[in-house]
Amino acid sequence: MGIVKPFSTITEMFVNVTDTFANDKRPMYQYKKDGKYHDLSFKKMREWVEQFAGGLAALSLSKSDRLAIISENRPEWVVTDIATLFVGAVDVPIYPTLTAKQEEYILNDSGTKIAVVSNQYQLNKLLKVRDDIKSLEHIIVMSDIDTSGEHNVYTMESVCEMGKKYIEENPDFLRKSVAKVSPDDLLTIIYTSGTTGNPKGVMLTHNNLVSNIVATVSIIKIDSTDLLLSFLPLCHSFERMAGYYTAMACGCTVAYAESIDTVRDNLLEIRPTIVTTVPRLFERIYSRIKLQVESSPPARQKIFNWALEVGRKHAESQKQGKGGIILKGQHALADKLVFSKLKERTGGRIRFFVSGGAALARELGEFFEAVGIQIVEGYGLTETSPVISANRLDDYKFGTVGKPIPGVEVKIAEDGEILTRGPNIMKGYYNDKRATEETIDKDGWLHTGDIGIFDAAGHLVITDRKKHLFVSSGGKNIAPQPLENLFLQSKYIDQFVLIGDKRMFLSALIVPDYDALKEYADSHKLPYKTKEDITKIPEVHKLIDEDIRRLQKDLANYERVRRFAILERPLSIEDGEITPTMKVRRKIVEERYRDLIEGMYQGVN
Repeated sequence: MGIVKPFSTITEMFVNVTDTFANDKRPMYQYKKDGKYHDLSFKKMREWVEQFAGGLAALSLSKSDRLAIISENRPEWVVTDIATLFVGAVDVPIYPTLTAKQEEYILNDSGTKIAVVSNQYQLNKLLKVRDDIKSLEHIIVMSDIDTSGEHNVYTMESVCEMGKKYIEENPDFLRKSVAKVSPDDLLTIIYTSGTTGNPKGVMLTHNNLVSNIVATVSIIKIDSTDLLLSFLPLCHSFERMAGYYTAMACGCTVAYAESIDTVRDNLLEIRPTIVTTVPRLFERIYSRIKLQVESSPPARQKIFNWALEVGRKHAESQKQGKGGIILKGQHALADKLVFSKLKERTGGRIRFFVSGGAALARELGEFFEAVGIQIVEGYGLTETSPVISANRLDDYKFGTVGKPIPGVEVKIAEDGEILTRGPNIMKGYYNDKRATEETIDKDGWLHTGDIGIFDAAGHLVITDRKKHLFVSSGGKNIAPQPLENLFLQSKYIDQFVLIGDKRMFLSALIVPDYDALKEYADSHKLPYKTKEDITKIPEVHKLIDEDIRRLQKDLANYERVRRFAILERPLSIEDGEITPTMKVRRKIVEERYRDLIEGMYQGVN
């Protein structure tokens, strides 16, 4: 069925969908509480949104005012978002992992009037800087906590009670408010997580998002029979458009994972048909499978490797429209012995995964394709609402990000930068005219900052970030991202940061896969007490060195890693070293480990 009913604004989309499925027994959302999943119907969500919208109006939130959402993924996030749009206001989503000072900057820059936070912890954080945010009038807490001791702090439930009363006194309020929302109205200001300096507020209109939803659904078929598992942050443009708005437009049910750490368990509980994710999930699944296979008896390893080869041949034959009886029989056996068990780990009903946020290594895509799990990779930016291009279910090529979606133009500039133009392009950066003019030229082309090419079939290939290109002291241009993806194929490496800009040779900071190293140490009777001890064992250092040498044997000399340092703890979102979509903040990491990095270059002439 695809999109349930045509719409021109996100508010109209919500009204259409909740009207259509008002009496549906199928839930609109599922969330986990007290150890089990609970359902929220389309009718209940509609009532909740209307009540909260009335409460926001009672607190004087009106057209063009800004409201911030500081919360983890939960149904209340959706209620807050849609209710804000109902009154014509603009929401400002903020990662709940940010510090109080970072929140203070965004709230001040956006001129936020009301902030909605998830729980006591988020409230305490905001209260520390509240007096320094002049525009902030009210704070609302999603969880049911005691707010009586704080001035102008309310629970979501109490605001909904205000809303019921407000709607009784103003019966035409909702109809009139929704009718006033137009496609060109500002919908949201999303502050991008920059690697340095203060973040910039990306202004997106209803039409920006609507055009992207409609174009995406026209090439990737989703309908009301689908069940999505959501775990990427809703405040990120990729999850918001794909895992939230697009799912809603098609009448899907969305279930929220408890956290990124529980996704494995939630997959088995929910048994979704679609999951939107980032490459990091596939890297982890692949590493676990590889580790388990290599620790299995030789006979099992042989069966797995045979099945994988059959899967690769079968996938290739399907693309070419071929495939004889013998191969089909072999594939049926491989599926029974191996692939079905792997697919059960994702719940057993996955139609496909949608991957975005970072580049997916070709090897990962081909591996999962061989076992019968399809990954659809797309590409985009917050500034482009976000999708620019995407592979299709019937037209895909790993190592590329597919072809431009309908209505979106893409061209390659003379210096290799990817430029794009279309109805999905942001209105601009909030309060930053200069940055807007530097990003969008006079002809409407947005400069992505990414370097890429089109292959012979018209698929877009991202080679690296323009500003992340290394230039060695010998004058060689080096794109770090493809090299980092190469080394992540090692089962002993969990995170890998390449170092080498303006230096004589490449080095690396490595976070090892501790489970793989622990198993190696145990099997070789190497003594250790803590996981940090493992990284100091000479044999372990040699093991990783040999794996790096193996993986880089076909690289040019200037692309090879000559030295590396092992970090004793993972890079984390909380410490500001990676973004919520698992991209490394390279400059922050290099500054934090400056002494360690300089040590790798000492004594080199």
